[in-house]
Amino acid sequence: MAEAVAVEGPVDEVPAGRRGPSGRRRAALAAMVTASAVLYAAYSLMRLRAFRTGSYDLVIFDQAIRSYSRFELPVAMVKGVHNGFGPDFSILGDHFSPILVVLAPLYWIHDGPVTLLLAQAVLLALGIPPIWRFTERRLGAGAAYCAGGAYALSWPIAEALAFDFHEVAFVPLLSALMIERHDAGRRGQAVVAAFALLLVKEDMGLLLAGFGLFLLTRRDGREGKRRGVRGLLPRGDRRAGLAYVVVGLVAAWISSQVFIAAFGGDNDYYWAYGSLGPDLPHAAVHALTHPWDVVAVLGTPPQKVLTMALLVLPLLLLPLASPLTLIALPMLAERMLNSRFGNWWEPDYHYNAFIVAVLVMAAVDGAARLRGRIRAAERLPPVLPMAAVLAAVIVCVPFFAYRHLADPALWRQNDRARAAAAAAARIPDGALVEAANGVGPALTTRARVLLWDERSRGAPWVIAYVGRLEFPFPSVAGQRRRVAELEAEGYRAVFRREGYIVLHRDVPAQGGA
Repeated sequence: MAEAVAVEGPVDEVPAGRRGPSGRRRAALAAMVTASAVLYAAYSLMRLRAFRTGSYDLVIFDQAIRSYSRFELPVAMVKGVHNGFGPDFSILGDHFSPILVVLAPLYWIHDGPVTLLLAQAVLLALGIPPIWRFTERRLGAGAAYCAGGAYALSWPIAEALAFDFHEVAFVPLLSALMIERHDAGRRGQAVVAAFALLLVKEDMGLLLAGFGLFLLTRRDGREGKRRGVRGLLPRGDRRAGLAYVVVGLVAAWISSQVFIAAFGGDNDYYWAYGSLGPDLPHAAVHALTHPWDVVAVLGTPPQKVLTMALLVLPLLLLPLASPLTLIALPMLAERMLNSRFGNWWEPDYHYNAFIVAVLVMAAVDGAARLRGRIRAAERLPPVLPMAAVLAAVIVCVPFFAYRHLADPALWRQNDRARAAAAAAARIPDGALVEAANGVGPALTTRARVLLWDERSRGAPWVIAYVGRLEFPFPSVAGQRRRVAELEAEGYRAVFRREGYIVLHRDVPAQGGA
């Protein structure tokens, strides 16, 4: 029976004796989750202490969650002022992520970016148990630990940690739960996880649509019985698949076109498909009538191809043997068809973490399918494919964000970090300050932080940085020029060290952002 399940994938019910890990296995799984959370938290907090985080995006989320904790809309002044939406801008008008409200009670315990980084560490680590359970049903406990380790050390998770905090922290856990609970026959629990995903971000409906496509590809359970094979989905799952597709697409449209505008955002702000058309209807028609243009966009620039390859190569191409990969395709297409935002298609940043749990589970399913179909593979230990995946993932570790763990400046503050801390210490509590991107997180707990950019905001305090290129400036020369402009406006430097400059001027009580 185990082999039959491995061949065809999802089961209608969990077999007797396989309803959960034993006490020893639960302890080992808990240890893996705890160790991962500690690694994620330590790395994130070291980056914060070394002044390697930024106002974009850590202060944005900090200000928003602080607003939630005061029973207000999630206003992020730093985002609204810099992007021209105004100081009372709610981040729900940028990305529809109401699930962030669940973090608000944590700010009653500790108010600040540390809370967000710790919460993210725990949420990402909690993606391991559903992956473990999914794998254990197919390939056994040994493979389950390897799959959990491959997810925990994967480069998309590392890159997400290296870009402060984002709502993606919820996605690996919820997407893995949706798949695993449906696979275990707990369809209602899968629906709950799917609904929670819709609250994470406006485009999460695409993930549900992908899940629906996966369900629509499954054969009828009656056919499986005639062939003597367990694990094929019943006819009702085709209806469920259609429902997931429809609900997902409708939810994505409503979230991006209705809710974002309702909270003061611009529906076209993130339209990034100008090479296909000025809006969705024109882009869809163009894609249908000129399919080769779509192929060309997917490969332009070549960095897109590299990113897509990096998503499956460490998993030894096993996701390509599983229909579960269909779940990730709509979200991957959303990024790779874009021709405007380069960070969407790069391996850096947090975007690949949205689909990493799905791809790891697809690798597990692909390994199980190949094991059942290739006669010679049946004689190999079932742990072998996922052990090889874990080894490949470990080989990739030094080439991505965790390589910074070898940098002494991450473990102990260097002269630049000490200068940044000293500059931040010059700002009085409660002051309005235009802070260089890398200094904002050190101030957001006790001051009103704006982003230091190319426009004057009227704040009495400014922390500038001219030591190296700093977001959002195009060049260091531009940063130096901006300092000169501030001094010409009447600001005087009260601190200079290692490229950090603190400027101050008295402003009328009604002045400022």
